[in-house]
Amino acid sequence: ACRNEMKDDLQFVVCAFEPSKEGIRLFLNDENGKPFGDFGPVAAALGAHGETLSFAMNAGMYHKDRSPVGLYVENGEERKKISTRDGPGNFHLKPNGVFWMDGAGGAHVTETDDFPDAAHEDVAYATQSGPMLVIKNKLHPRFLVEATSRKRRNGVGVTEDGTVVFALSDTPVTFH
Repeated sequence: ACRNEMKDDLQFVVCAFEPSKEGIRLFLNDENGKPFGDFGPVAAALGAHGETLSFAMNAGMYHKDRSPVGLYVENGEERKKISTRDGPGNFHLKPNGVFWMDGAGGAHVTETDDFPDAAHEDVAYATQSGPMLVIKNKLHPRFLVEATSRKRRNGVGVTEDGTVVFALSDTPVTFH
């Protein structure tokens, strides 16, 4: 499901999954309410139930105590409400958005301001993050070609046919 790709001398790992077959989920805390904080404990918790972690990536944005900055839904339970406020940092570079899985296993990416209140009843998993990288098939309008902030970054998108695509930079990159 994953492949290495080069773009402008930058290395990326791109992974694509069919959500109805792959069981895409979010994991925040262990059974004692302690944040997992790393992929190893998630793999161990799944292993204890006879499951195997085949792919993992950080999702959303978190405070220092590892609590979500914005919307977070796990197993249909909203654990943090959506954030529409303004503020500093990447999360608040509008538009930001929500990656979510519906109860039927379909995947979606929605701008925060367009996230339907009615959909909350059918949200199995959701994480809010920012900024959105691509909006209506165009790069975020506030990303600058001459930007200098380079970091290892990741993102998620959903193709028209419903495939979930994760992209992770192996080298520091700007948002542009």
